[in-house]
Amino acid sequence: MAISFILNGKPQTVDVSPQMPLLWVLRDTLNMTGTKFGCGMALCGACTVHIEGEAARSCITPVSNVAGKKITTIEGLSTDGSHPVQQAWMEINVPQCGYCQPGQIMSAVALLAKKASPSDTEIDDAMSGNICRCGTYQRIRQAIHRAAAMQSQKA
Repeated sequence: MAISFILNGKPQTVDVSPQMPLLWVLRDTLNMTGTKFGCGMALCGACTVHIEGEAARSCITPVSNVAGKKITTIEGLSTDGSHPVQQAWMEINVPQCGYCQPGQIMSAVALLAKKASPSDTEIDDAMSGNICRCGTYQRIRQAIHRAAAMQSQKA
């Protein structure tokens, strides 16, 4: 079954089972490997993408649910790492092993789209569904504050 959607600003049509998780369509069919597989049950956040601007777990989202919608993956934030959240992540040196970071970044971007200057509590609440086995949570929080400041300077 052909399913069409917009991926990182470009129209895409895939011919896959409508129940195939979006994660596997992205990784295996479209070779967008920035989105990671973690748990397969929407518990860890490694597979986070944006669907119509909202953070969503692609491991449990059937591709049929995104027909006609706009999807953004980590690759779609910028081609050169210039998105303020990506810049803040590098400036604060957030990544350790790095595996969870695409999902962390996508959740942070969604948070900052809704709340330009979130408090620590708001950050903790928004990021609570993203697990980092390396424990970089303090640096993640710092980077979100830094990205918020960077975005406010651009505005």
